[in-house]
Amino acid sequence: MSGLEISTKKRLILAAGRSHPDLAAQIAKELGTSLADIEFTDYPSGEVKIRFGENVRGSDVFAFQTHHAPLNDAIMEQLVMIDAAKRASAKRISAVIPLYGYARQDKKHLGREPITAKLVADLLTAAGADRVLSVDLHAAQIQGYFDKPFDHLTAMPLFQKYFQERIGSDFVVVTPDAGRIKVAEKFARRLHADLAILHKRRRLDVKNVSETTKEVIGEVRGRRCLLVDDLIDTAGTITQGAEVLMEFGATEVFACATHGVLSDPATDRIKNSPITELVITDTVPLPPEKQIDKITVLSIAPLVARTIKAVFEDESVSVIFEGDN
Repeated sequence: MSGLEISTKKRLILAAGRSHPDLAAQIAKELGTSLADIEFTDYPSGEVKIRFGENVRGSDVFAFQTHHAPLNDAIMEQLVMIDAAKRASAKRISAVIPLYGYARQDKKHLGREPITAKLVADLLTAAGADRVLSVDLHAAQIQGYFDKPFDHLTAMPLFQKYFQERIGSDFVVVTPDAGRIKVAEKFARRLHADLAILHKRRRLDVKNVSETTKEVIGEVRGRRCLLVDDLIDTAGTITQGAEVLMEFGATEVFACATHGVLSDPATDRIKNSPITELVITDTVPLPPEKQIDKITVLSIAPLVARTIKAVFEDESVSVIFEGDN
């Protein structure tokens, strides 16, 4: 018999950019590995250069980077990291993005506007990503922007466990706007809770500003309420929603969101709002000055690590999230 047979072993490499080193280290710990040795060089011109300090040929490389401020630097750094892995002959490259940048620019609201979420998808694909993992996208259709496999993780199991232990099951799940109804319905079903909907109107005269009108669909009087959203930026929507719920007779308002971006003046608004507790995950690092008593942070690391392990071992990801991803 002629020919050559070689039995090879799969090798997982977790490579991390510099946008969220603490979360990257936690994920590596959950996986029982260490972060890849990477050399970052920042040039005075603003350019960044990345070089792997170890052999990645034939490996499964998971390029980790969460997209937060400085957002464009974070995205570019991940693209360069993916390109470096591709040119170093990695077998498969998965982009791990806890918070997907530009996710709120998923469609055109007015003429002559970009669809930047699609542009980010094109950039990741062009750089060499073979797969993408992200957590609780602002718009689920972003998955369709890729011709590559996309694993959509959700923090729902974390929130379910936390609130079942924290406030039991007698409460109402509330969505702050109609666009989050499907997610809120899933949440309410998992928690065996009732559902209510607030009406939100987006202002066109001021960017990134919305108004919650005093309309509630569902019964909240005399009930505890849990506001559910994917992302909190300036906290205008969530705090206005809490005020409306209290006006309609809610006894207490809790809130949760996967991504706590918390741009100013978010923490001041939360501190002065009727919200008893806001629960977020650590997809975005929370600086010390924003760590107020009302905010609780849950770690997304175990869920991300389990997903990475499932992808590496070619197992089902949906099983981890009971099909709610």
